Amino acid sequence: MSNQLIERQEARLAALYEVSSQLGKTLDLGEVLNQVMDSIIQLTGAERGFLMLYDNENGRLQTRAARNFDQETIEEDAVNISYTVIDRAVKSGEGILSSNAQEDARFSDQTSVVGYQLRSIMCAPLRVRGTTLGAVYVDNRLFSGVFEKDDLGLLVTFANQAAIAIENARLFTQTDQALARRVEELSLFQRIDQQLNRSLDLNQVLSLSLNWAIALTNAAGGSIGLFEELDSEDAEAAKLGTRQVLRLMVFRGEEDHSESRLVPLGHPIVRQIMQEKRSVLSRDVTAEESVDGTPANVQLAVPIVQEGEITGLITLETQQNVEINREDTAFVERLADRAAVAIKNAKLYEAIHAANKAKSDFISLVAHELRVPMTSIKGYTDLMNAGLAGPLSDQQKQFLEVIRRNLIRMSSLISDLSDINHIESGRMKFDRKPFDLREVVADVADSLRERITTRQQSLHIDIEDELPLVFADAARMGQVISNLMSNANKYTPEGGEIVVRAWPNGRSAYVSIQDNGLGISEEDQQKLFTQFFRAEDKAVREQPGWGLGLSIVRRMVEAQDGEITFESELGAGSTFTFTIPLAKMEGSG
Repeated sequence: MSNQLIERQEARLAALYEVSSQLGKTLDLGEVLNQVMDSIIQLTGAERGFLMLYDNENGRLQTRAARNFDQETIEEDAVNISYTVIDRAVKSGEGILSSNAQEDARFSDQTSVVGYQLRSIMCAPLRVRGTTLGAVYVDNRLFSGVFEKDDLGLLVTFANQAAIAIENARLFTQTDQALARRVEELSLFQRIDQQLNRSLDLNQVLSLSLNWAIALTNAAGGSIGLFEELDSEDAEAAKLGTRQVLRLMVFRGEEDHSESRLVPLGHPIVRQIMQEKRSVLSRDVTAEESVDGTPANVQLAVPIVQEGEITGLITLETQQNVEINREDTAFVERLADRAAVAIKNAKLYEAIHAANKAKSDFISLVAHELRVPMTSIKGYTDLMNAGLAGPLSDQQKQFLEVIRRNLIRMSSLISDLSDINHIESGRMKFDRKPFDLREVVADVADSLRERITTRQQSLHIDIEDELPLVFADAARMGQVISNLMSNANKYTPEGGEIVVRAWPNGRSAYVSIQDNGLGISEEDQQKLFTQFFRAEDKAVREQPGWGLGLSIVRRMVEAQDGEITFESELGAGSTFTFTIPLAKMEGSG
């Protein structure tokens, strides 16, 4: 071997080492592809170079880098190459060399070779771990014999190294893109969760879920429904021949359904989902085969699962040869999981709302039905006490007094139940206007004076002179003060003391009712405002009551923009304090 040939060989190896050492310094796929192509042109002295990779979606070769000798990108309309050469290289897995393609029997009759006047051509496949990623192609259209056998060997050697760098960059890019998509999806699902959980209306939750599913896939429309069991006497059950159905409650498409559509569990798609417990993708679906009656190019049906049980179905359709890919399906499945939670919450809310309405209706009915006989009982008792039914013995008078006291208790209970019912249902009206708190406190004190005197208790009223008018419903505030003073009277022993105070502070008037009575244990303090709660203390149980008063007090105070607090010590008494907005702060006088 001549010295000149040895020097040339050494120069080639040095050049190969130099360009190879640059590979892997970046994981940006675009940079790697251009770097590979520029290095190949540098090694071979080619006029132009092209790098093709297989597309994962359609399996076709696509040009991903096109460079010239000056390391400039070749525009797409100037990519005039021989795909026959490339195809032979990737299929055979070997490098291809043509010193003059115009006269090469393998390629001279190819339109591209003749039309583009191609001469010197080399092509090598890009292979890694037994898989062909694509190919690299270089040419020189001006001269023949530019490339030799050694050039092809150099190209093949470098292509093998380049394939590893390209695969690493592709994997990194795919991982990076997948991570970016996941982060974007998590951000999107955060918005979806906020919208879904903001509403407790079932139809709105279903509508939002379907809207998101359609908006973020290629779907043209769809529907969402829940499984239910019809009443055996339902006409629809008789018509369908089954009680178990899928009721489609929201529909989006070219034609909206005027009413919900019932789909029997025997429907082929529904039956398949119930059996396999997974999403079902169908193509070329007729109206009869479709879940919601919409013919479609592609139909995706995704189950909504709650605690391992399929409770509903999201169905999407595409038209005009539009596909739904795996990512779309995975997205809708994750959306269905989130929708399941929101649907469960909405259904629980509906059940609670229905129970509260039933309770409200029951209380209203009972209160009405009890008032009528109680009025009659009270009327006849008063007539008998007045002697209109003849003279009464002392024992008879005692019996009538027992009846009268229990009528008062029943009347108080009915009134309390009605108040709670009206507050909870939002039907209690408050006639809020400015009034003098002193007058209300004085009226309540007068009404309770006899009871306080009977127990030999002292009542002190301390209202600051500077207290301005307050803004609330005077009658309801009188009811609040009366309830608290009545409790103080009942749970304070004979000879005890009750103090009522009122003073302005900032935007509110503060009212406190203090006693030195039984007090409340720390355990009972946690349940104090709970409906029907009464302490187990014998002294408390001896006093009449239903455990509704403080619950009503708190609701009435809070309904008028006030707050109520208390301090108590067992055996040392209690102090209840509530606030009322000042009228001048409300701009009402």
